[in-house]
Amino acid sequence: MKKIYCICGLGSDERIFGKLDWGAADVAYLPWLSPGKKETLPAYAARMSERITGTNITLVGVSFGGIMSIEIAKLIAIEKVILISSVKSHLEMPRWMKASGKLGLDTLLGEKQFHKIRPVSFLEPIENFFLGAETDEEKALAHEYRENIDPQYLKWSIHQIINWKNKWRPENLYHLHGTKDRIFPYKRVQPTHSIPGAGHFMIYQYPGEVSSVLQEII
Repeated sequence: MKKIYCICGLGSDERIFGKLDWGAADVAYLPWLSPGKKETLPAYAARMSERITGTNITLVGVSFGGIMSIEIAKLIAIEKVILISSVKSHLEMPRWMKASGKLGLDTLLGEKQFHKIRPVSFLEPIENFFLGAETDEEKALAHEYRENIDPQYLKWSIHQIINWKNKWRPENLYHLHGTKDRIFPYKRVQPTHSIPGAGHFMIYQYPGEVSSVLQEII
């Protein structure tokens, strides 16, 4: 039986995978750890990898979880890496994200100040637009994630994303991406599998299509 380890996106949890049909695969989830303020991405990936056991492992990472999956694959033997709504290298990131890293914009606010701007109600429609959350259920889940996210983890994660300088890719890498993704625009990535009309939240919105591709790959 294939062993699958899943890593969710920034601030989310295993519920994001809740609508998928994995078939007969043995699926486990790797929750995010609390990072040290100055912990490097490789050091964090090493800690995440300590909970992975067995052989013939497939990693499935959504958004920031995809970035983390690639970093883990640099450290331990992974049979397959599957990215969902993510990027394979910093070259696929939108220009505004790369510019934010170069300018160090994330360093202008402290953890508490950074966190305070997240749950403000007037920002939620904008965030939901880019995320692609459309139904009441999707918006409620996104709101809960925003309300409960740890400020230190949030600030650390955003710093890691906008400063990621990766060009390496695993040998057996698969990439599922929606054609209407507004976080990581489709025109900037080169996925192995495309989901027409899907946005960044496609794992929750298009579970049938995503499940079909996953079962084909796994």
